Amino acid sequence: MPENESDAAAAAATPSLENLLHETRSFAPSPELAAQANAQPGIYEEAAADRLAFWAEQARDLVAWRTPFTETLDWSQAPVARWFADGTLNAAYNAVDRHVEAGLGDRVALHFEGEPGDTRTVTYAELQREVSRAANALAALGVTTGDRVVIYLPMIVEAVVAMLACARIGAPHSVVFGGFSADALRSRIADAEATLVVTADGGYRRGSASALKPAVDDALAPKEGAPATTVQHVLVVRRTGQDTAWTEGRDVWWHDALESADTTHEPVWVEAEHPLFILYTSGTTGKPKGILHTTGGYLTQTAFTHKNVFDLKPETDVYWCTADVGWVTGHSYVVYGPLLNGATQVIYEGTPDTPHQGRWWELVEKYGVSILYTAPTAIRACMKWGAKIPAKFDLSSLRVLGSVGEPINPEAWMWYRRVIGGDRTPIVDTWWQTETGAIMISPLPGVTAAKPGSAQVPLPGISATVVDDEAHEVPNGGGGYLVVSEPWPSMLRGIWGDLERFKDTYWSRFPGIYFAGDGAKKDEDGDIWLLGRVDDVMNVSGHRLSTTEIESALVSNDLVAEAAVVGASDDLTGQAVVAFVILRGEHAERAADEEGAAAVQAELRNHVAKEIGPIAKPKRILVVAELPKTRSGKIMRRLLRDVAENRAVGDATTLADSSVMDLITTGLQKPQSSED
Repeated sequence: MPENESDAAAAAATPSLENLLHETRSFAPSPELAAQANAQPGIYEEAAADRLAFWAEQARDLVAWRTPFTETLDWSQAPVARWFADGTLNAAYNAVDRHVEAGLGDRVALHFEGEPGDTRTVTYAELQREVSRAANALAALGVTTGDRVVIYLPMIVEAVVAMLACARIGAPHSVVFGGFSADALRSRIADAEATLVVTADGGYRRGSASALKPAVDDALAPKEGAPATTVQHVLVVRRTGQDTAWTEGRDVWWHDALESADTTHEPVWVEAEHPLFILYTSGTTGKPKGILHTTGGYLTQTAFTHKNVFDLKPETDVYWCTADVGWVTGHSYVVYGPLLNGATQVIYEGTPDTPHQGRWWELVEKYGVSILYTAPTAIRACMKWGAKIPAKFDLSSLRVLGSVGEPINPEAWMWYRRVIGGDRTPIVDTWWQTETGAIMISPLPGVTAAKPGSAQVPLPGISATVVDDEAHEVPNGGGGYLVVSEPWPSMLRGIWGDLERFKDTYWSRFPGIYFAGDGAKKDEDGDIWLLGRVDDVMNVSGHRLSTTEIESALVSNDLVAEAAVVGASDDLTGQAVVAFVILRGEHAERAADEEGAAAVQAELRNHVAKEIGPIAKPKRILVVAELPKTRSGKIMRRLLRDVAENRAVGDATTLADSSVMDLITTGLQKPQSSED
């Protein structure tokens, strides 16, 4: 077993296990909720009796097929799965057109709220027209079935329309989070060989207009040593009205392109395994991984999980997932899952504290939100601001609360239920990943007696469990690795352009079994508790960040000779980035005093923000003379995590120089620059 995995697993497991052993609270669903819930207790037995028949039934019930499938699963090319492969369909038709055809065109699909307070309500019929016009506009710009389109937009209606327009013509989309830098955008455009980028002049964040178009221009500009860009056009949404540089012949205004486009468009019917999207996630090699998802299986599982995990009643519920479409949660639980199910939902452009710390709760009251799905980081921030803020608003419309992105600590779970849910709403604490495509482990609100802090049980039709080093399932009360032992419909079909990396990353640790990269334990009842990553990927505010990518960014600065990055526990963000750097000899004197050290730290934090994005800025940077390394030259991040979390340093006997840790520990006790 790789050294860093065992080290990280040991570091993660001990305190988490100690805390979890004392969690005995449980909250059964109310009889009223249980009686009318979409999912009833028998669903687990039904799925267990014939897993493939169960998924075939979901696919037929929840998804409209142009050509019905006859084969449920082909696993002959494992680990690449083919689900419903001989069926044909279209994702945009499923998300929009079929609801209009069913007479639901006047139902609200999207309640949009901009950060400045501007609003827009879009019905399914209006959404159908907008998506059709956008699909025609893309086609007019030369985009054809199979071409890749990169989307780099704020959280606005056009982001949803652009994704669905790509799906409508069978062009896989790759959405890049609007907070990522030009260099991060460049690498993703190049890897996907995209032919078109959809962006905006800017978006609103924390009360001001933030530019987006300049990052696209920078990403597409010629760069020495890099091949010429494959992008032929940039489609630009006018959101803020700020001055925007323009490249004639390449750049096109969104409103101009759509104004001249027809409002009808025949969807392109594709095979179930046709690529729907590529979504890049951090990899431990420093090169982002393009996670590939296809159409039929992905739509089936996102629709099934959205309907049952949130107990959606589309005729009456108002649903709100606070995620950005730049992350997989925004793909599965803002765009595809809710729209496939005909939901009415809220999308919000801004941050929870702009223009005031009650903004979310103001929107819950305004739109009568009944289902809220958000991240533990946001819940902890609201806890920090105090219960008096949500108490100013009427939150009685809420009936189901969800948590996503990272394990939620029991105290935040209890606060969420008590303060936001009025001590009556079930909480669905969901575990899944970019790679899994849809929720895998979660309580079902009408069935499960929920435990604060536990994702609890695999969903019907999902074979997930916890195993030891030899891939044996651990007994109740034991800890180990979270794995999935059978293929599932929304699973990734590979890493874009790199089948071997896909096999090595996810299938080599336990042959034939998908290893999620997370540590987990089972409690005495067999319920699953997540313990965090066992590799060197950090989870900051629900976003997975690679230590290697951040280290690479630090070392790309002329000041830095070497860097090591770890994730340290943080009350607000779950994990915070802590960096240890060795300066190049000619710059070592710059950090000799507190003022110089602070200047170096500020420069390096800003450098990481430029290279990767603000989310990756280290909270703390410590300039050190040496890093703890084994005799083979491997950095012992476990020991650095001990220091960063103010724990007693663990076993250092394998270090080439054990005195290094004393120097680092002493240095960390000095004042440090921190995230503002």
